Amino acid sequence: HCPYVQHVQTELARLGNVNLAALEELQELERRASELQTQFDDLTSAKKSAEEIIAKINLDSKRLFVETFAVVRTHFQELFRKLFGGGMADIVLEDENDVLESGIDIIARPPGKELRSISLMSGGEKTLTAVALLLAVFRSKPSPFCLLDEVDAALDEANIARFTAVLREFLELSQFIVVTHSKKTMASADTL
Repeated sequence: HCPYVQHVQTELARLGNVNLAALEELQELERRASELQTQFDDLTSAKKSAEEIIAKINLDSKRLFVETFAVVRTHFQELFRKLFGGGMADIVLEDENDVLESGIDIIARPPGKELRSISLMSGGEKTLTAVALLLAVFRSKPSPFCLLDEVDAALDEANIARFTAVLREFLELSQFIVVTHSKKTMASADTL
């Protein structure tokens, strides 16, 4: 025997028996690979579709927020002046590049005072500023009724008069239920 033939015979012996089911196993593996590829393609397509939807929602949300913010800002400036009998106030975004994640600063200057952050104002000034902001949001998207609980507690009589006058302007849009201990607020109510 030639050494080459012996080498080939040894190699053939090492290969072992021929697997007659190998073609069936190959077909099964190819079918499974095809199913997995289809599932992968479906998931990839669904991911892309979800990312496009999220991008559209973010774009629409940003647009709606910016539009609503501008309207609320205008109403807030007007209502602040009415509630304080003058002065000026503004709401500004902390980060205009990322409006959906940005905080909002409230800056106010009651008549005869310096421009400052709301955190430096008196209790009555904070209350009127908060009411101005609440009503500004309310004016941009009114609801059938609004419940106000003790919002006038920190206000003096002159501020209560301006507060109730502003509430009267909203009666065309909505009804207000006001919980209060203030006789002046109660006197301005249509129903007790």
